[in-house]
Amino acid sequence: MRTVLRRSRWTRALASVARACAVLAAVSVAVFAVSDLLPSDAVAVRAGAGATAAQLDALRADAGLDAPAHERYARWLAGLLTGDAGTSLVNDRPVAVLVGARLPATLTLAGAALMVAVPLTAVLAWAAGAAPPRARSWAAGAVAALAAVPQPAFVAGLVAVFSVALGVLPPVSLVRAGGSPLDEPALLVLPALALAVPIAAYGAGLLGGALADTRALPHVRDADLRGVPRWRIATRHVAPFLLAPALRVLAVSAGALVAATAVVETMFGYQGLGELLVSAIATRDVPVVQAVALLAAAVVVAGTAAADAAAALTEPVTA
Repeated sequence: MRTVLRRSRWTRALASVARACAVLAAVSVAVFAVSDLLPSDAVAVRAGAGATAAQLDALRADAGLDAPAHERYARWLAGLLTGDAGTSLVNDRPVAVLVGARLPATLTLAGAALMVAVPLTAVLAWAAGAAPPRARSWAAGAVAALAAVPQPAFVAGLVAVFSVALGVLPPVSLVRAGGSPLDEPALLVLPALALAVPIAAYGAGLLGGALADTRALPHVRDADLRGVPRWRIATRHVAPFLLAPALRVLAVSAGALVAATAVVETMFGYQGLGELLVSAIATRDVPVVQAVALLAAAVVVAGTAAADAAAALTEPVTA
């Protein structure tokens, strides 16, 4: 029986990885198609309004933009598989160099946000799912309201309180040339909070429901009635059933963080991948848009697949 169960778990884990590969392939097609539908292109932006149609056609031919879409997709995908993400249509620099220059700043911001979001999610989830009934209802409502606040409005509120009213934190997060965000930690505080708090509220809403359902399981209630210490109930009876949903919530939170980075970085002037993506969209720099969007999607897909695989291997059996 144990052997069959172990094989079943590994089958589910491998199926998660296979699904992730299929999803990533589909996402690559979607990213290419959506970026290809952007109005105008970088050639037209660079050439200016005075360029003739013949000049634009010649420039597009030099950039390889005159080929059919399926040929350009195949060429782009082949380049990605060999480590070549193409060349920027705006400044003629390799896309990999542009992304690599911005990646450390975004990873630093994401790490700071996760350091805040993970413990905050745990606290809010406990309040929403394990607190006394009256406090639980109030906490669940507060968590839902906080998760529903639009990202730009939340950023504006943080700036209004901590920068304008209190004057304790800078309203922008511009890093000095050649420097690192870690050189000036104050620059990370507001962007990290802007990312972490809404994501923690959203994750707590998901995990709080799982916690409440777990506490209602017969063996948990029976242990409570028998007077088993609460710490023992939490560690031996509740935690194993929360591991799988917690991993999934972490993956969802990471995906939400990736999606919110573009808004937060742009509003704070933080020079990371999100800000690079927004500026590339504005200039129709399709190779940069495609590379950053696919990288973000790959992070989300890989995180979700890893969470599903880990959940399949660790989820306890209730039967």
